[in-house]
Amino acid sequence: MVNTTTAAGLIGVVLLARHGDRTAYYQDPTTYNSTQAYITPLGEQQEFELGNFLRNTYLNPDSPSFIQNISTDVANIDQLTVRADAGGGNVILNSAYALLQGLYPSTQNSAIALANGTTVPPSSWRISILQSLEYWQSPSLTSWMDCEYFQDHLTRLYASSAFINMSTTAAPFLTALKPYLGGVSNNFTNMWNIYDHVNVQYTYNRTYYETLPPTFLQQARYYADWVQRNVFTDSEPIAIRTLLPEIFWALGNMTKTSNKVKMNIQEVDYKPFISLFNVTNATVTDPDIGGIPNYASVIALELSQDSQGQYEVSMKFKNGTEDSQFRQLQMFGNTSITFDSFVEELFGTTINSTNNWCFSCNQTVQRGCSVFNYSNDAFLSGYGTGYRR
Repeated sequence: MVNTTTAAGLIGVVLLARHGDRTAYYQDPTTYNSTQAYITPLGEQQEFELGNFLRNTYLNPDSPSFIQNISTDVANIDQLTVRADAGGGNVILNSAYALLQGLYPSTQNSAIALANGTTVPPSSWRISILQSLEYWQSPSLTSWMDCEYFQDHLTRLYASSAFINMSTTAAPFLTALKPYLGGVSNNFTNMWNIYDHVNVQYTYNRTYYETLPPTFLQQARYYADWVQRNVFTDSEPIAIRTLLPEIFWALGNMTKTSNKVKMNIQEVDYKPFISLFNVTNATVTDPDIGGIPNYASVIALELSQDSQGQYEVSMKFKNGTEDSQFRQLQMFGNTSITFDSFVEELFGTTINSTNNWCFSCNQTVQRGCSVFNYSNDAFLSGYGTGYRR
């Protein structure tokens, strides 16, 4: 594992964790609104293993990435911030619960005795630190939904020569795959749902597993990666823009002596991964990370301090259970950059409030946008350039 931290260890880390394996669901290729799905026992196990990996990486005093002064055995809830999308059948929310089980396994030391003689079970604290974010509360974790400009981007993409050419290339494969799709449309615009159907059936249907021709799963993944990479790496990647202010705020607070939070966890879908890799130019040096991350993948934005006292940010990535360790990524051509440079490079892409999201998405009705007066919009008036919590 590549390590760029100082000998004193890390100051803190912001983690973007993808949910674990789930049941099948459908994403509308014209809006990316989706149906409900549910986490599977495999998905819970993947997330528990991810939590255990993060424990060994950041809570182990012998690890080169140990976080300074963090509680190692019993969680200090003042040191953790955890958010998860509560929609879509609670796949992401339940993934966060499983991750926390692996990060801080239950011990008798974490049981709490009450004055009336009863004892609170050791795992109960995990519920209290996890903030579930409903769809209607904020676009922070699901910024692409109900975003008209994102839907316009999809329309332009599907009409582009690159998309049409790739669709032509994929046509023979999609024709051969059709008997294995169970009624799922084999139109290239539906490539996400095609891959998801094949992957779920291949994982849980023994007959399907034994009869699907060799390489068909890999080919479906290849084309799905291509489509998702193009969907979520437009000039202003919507999936990460609303998360960046939270990342700036979390890392910025970690530089303050009064700060107590050591680990900020955002349990998310796959989309912010693709967008973040794009806006940081990480795919320039590592083009293979540009597709869909595997279940239980994690991005780590690690904060450390160099010998001159400057705060530095480094980005690492673990692609699900297939990777046993983090891989060091480059941001803007460097393995680490100062925190100030990190903010400066990405600040122009941020969406820092629901009001700004409504304006950026040309949305005036859904998700609370009807309450805003767009004649006095902050962006139009020139004073909405700061980010805020």
